[in-house]
Amino acid sequence: MSEHEQDGQEREFDLRWADDAEHKEPSARARMLAARWKHNPPGPVPFRPDPDHRSSGRRSPGRRSRSSWISTAVVFGCVAAVIVLLGYINFRAP
Repeated sequence: MSEHEQDGQEREFDLRWADDAEHKEPSARARMLAARWKHNPPGPVPFRPDPDHRSSGRRSPGRRSRSSWISTAVVFGCVAAVIVLLGYINFRAP
């Protein structure tokens, strides 16, 4: 058995051994955050903002935002126009 194959098998054994461990040590980041939050816990952070705070403040309150499907249609339309334009240019080139 070559040295490279033996290293690969030892590495695979080490990974399986580590995955099968009963007690898994937390990562360095988890330990750092636990130590930091022990004395200074983080404040509550909402998962999603309130619907009133979605706008950037430039719109008037009565104006509705453009729906996502219109934005998607505009993007697909632009992509299709570029594809047609490039195809036309290649078709006309000698």
